[in-house]
Amino acid sequence: MTMSARTGRTLAAALFALALSRGCCFAPAVKHAGGTVTTSPLSLRGTGRDTHAADGFCSAATAWAALVGGVAVAAVAKRSFAPSRSEALGRARTAVVAMRASKADAIEEAAAKLSKAAYPFMLQVDWFDPVFNLPPGKADPIGWTKAIGTIIDHGASMDAELVKAGCEAHHVAIRNLPPSRNGVCSEAQLTRINASIGRMIASVPESKTMDVYHAVEALVDPKVPEYLMSKVNQADARAAYDALIEFTKVVKANPITPSTHASTVSSSAASSISEAASKLGAAAYPFVKGVNWTDDLYAKPVPGKSALETLQAVDKMIVMGTRMDGAALKEAAMAHVKAIKNMDKKGVLTQEDFNAILAGLGKAIASVPESAVMSVYSAIGNLVGGPGSEVPQYIYSKQKATDAMAAYGALMQFKSTVKAAQPSEGNIAEVISLLAVTFWALVFMPK
Repeated sequence: MTMSARTGRTLAAALFALALSRGCCFAPAVKHAGGTVTTSPLSLRGTGRDTHAADGFCSAATAWAALVGGVAVAAVAKRSFAPSRSEALGRARTAVVAMRASKADAIEEAAAKLSKAAYPFMLQVDWFDPVFNLPPGKADPIGWTKAIGTIIDHGASMDAELVKAGCEAHHVAIRNLPPSRNGVCSEAQLTRINASIGRMIASVPESKTMDVYHAVEALVDPKVPEYLMSKVNQADARAAYDALIEFTKVVKANPITPSTHASTVSSSAASSISEAASKLGAAAYPFVKGVNWTDDLYAKPVPGKSALETLQAVDKMIVMGTRMDGAALKEAAMAHVKAIKNMDKKGVLTQEDFNAILAGLGKAIASVPESAVMSVYSAIGNLVGGPGSEVPQYIYSKQKATDAMAAYGALMQFKSTVKAAQPSEGNIAEVISLLAVTFWALVFMPK
């Protein structure tokens, strides 16, 4: 079978994106000394230059960028694409999502066909290959950060409940990863992921999806899709690609109007958090300005940690995100978008934008129970070590100590303000217990 160079590149990019949609594409860490620079293979990067810092955003964000970008790649090739919690979070959310997605049953069916056609291709890929920890293009930390800003804007425009359903699908797939499949989830879980992503994309305008495609396309080295295509069976790749094209058509035909919800964070709590954020911003800004945000350090994996260990920590973040207030989360996301647009050539954001990010994050974190936050804290602590371990100590050594400690002190004050606004799990547990007793009495007590 022969194909043109353009079709081959398009096919490879789309399949790479499709595969990444399984939500399990974090590569194993490579051991290195604190200051060692990771050099990318010539065959992937086209140059022998070292990998630079903010390119490291790609290790987690490239999966989403490539997925959306890849779907858009297919769109360009065929001119056919347009607007395309954990389960224990309760039946209420499931019912809401089902109602919002009722008109998208066709997307579910198309997702099943896509997964069935693509699964042989998926099984061929070693998702624990260190190649997936490399930025897929030139060393341009500012360029990659701006592309990520476009991706965040895309996500913030989606229906919040559908996004949370998509996150839950990824969480379930990660939790149930078979140990012998190199990071490949089951076909049924892949279908759930593909369907949820299809509905998410269907809830935004085509223009925002294409904005992501163009932002990422400009940064990906053309040798990357060619290299990845060379590592799989071309017939399986073609079958996956054809199914992806059909999937884009179904997503286009089933647009979903995103819903909006008022924030559950009280106005008094939001006001207190915003005020505390301004104080934190003022105290921490000298520290922020002193960080070299284009340092290649931020592109490196955690020394001595495997892909699965990293992925399990990321899963805790996903779960916390599904429990956040949608309006507060969108506020935080759009604050990041604005800050990225306004940052300087060194990647430093303005004081105003810094304060807005802190306020948005504070409100989002205040909307989840403390246990969810501490679960993430513990997972990251296990990943990078405690305050006295090598990673935190090395990073601390690169900063001005007085600025770092001033920022830390202000952060502790900010944390207290946010914590005071968090929902009380004790009260929730008492209510649930009371309801359970009431239910038992009504059902089982003699009439």
